[in-house]
Amino acid sequence: MGRWFTDFLLKDGKEVIIHGRNEKRLREAGRQYNVNTTTSIPRAVDGADIVLVAVPIDSFEEVIKQLKPCLSPGQTVMDVTSVKVIPVEVMHRHLPDRTVLGTHPVFGPGAKSARNQNFVLTPTNDAEAAFAAKVSRYLDEKGAMVTLMTPREHDDMMAVVLGLSHFIAIASADVLLGFDQLVKMKAIGGPTYKVLLTLAESVITEDPELYASIQMNLPGMVDMEALFQKSAGTWADIVKSNDRRGFVRRMNALKERLYKTDPEFGRSYEDMYKVLDEK
Repeated sequence: MGRWFTDFLLKDGKEVIIHGRNEKRLREAGRQYNVNTTTSIPRAVDGADIVLVAVPIDSFEEVIKQLKPCLSPGQTVMDVTSVKVIPVEVMHRHLPDRTVLGTHPVFGPGAKSARNQNFVLTPTNDAEAAFAAKVSRYLDEKGAMVTLMTPREHDDMMAVVLGLSHFIAIASADVLLGFDQLVKMKAIGGPTYKVLLTLAESVITEDPELYASIQMNLPGMVDMEALFQKSAGTWADIVKSNDRRGFVRRMNALKERLYKTDPEFGRSYEDMYKVLDEK
């Protein structure tokens, strides 16, 4: 995501300096984007208006500690981790005299632009709210969809939006790869199977360290996955007992609840085909 933001900001005419510890990867990034790179945090942040921290959550606090003595008055620090309670608390604790902003771009580095992409901003005080308003206007101009909420509200929602969807994808991949006819099934599979396989493959191809961090650091994930296992067990028991009437009744109840919750629910079948057509 650091590279994604580098490309995004450069295309908008911003000056970018990339910092990192891996000299080989830094040289590659410098050549790719024609920007200055450095392994020195003081040189990286010198003169910067905004410092964007794009590191794994497991190393986030150590990076913030290293960053603290290098900052100058007036500089703002943003993070782009997938969880918000922990990094926001870390920034507040180590950078109490700085304006910081918890930020979550809810998409991966494969996105071609910010248009139609979701961003979550989590300001916690007046100074952060004022800066978040500026960031929100900037992203709005780029066609992005911005939502403001508290760090806790963000993490509670991400347990479903990211954690549960990733969990289902990884478990599905584990099951699907147990069959030796995967290639043939892909060739003859219908739309529902193709969407499931696409979900599973898209998650499995990503960085395992990132997905492990999301699963281990999002509060409520253990309870969320327990709920999923309980629900899956209930449905499996209905099928095992050949309870056709119970299956139909339960599925109709879900359909009614979805219609009440999401008036556009009925378009999902058509949307599935649109997703497949765009692949």
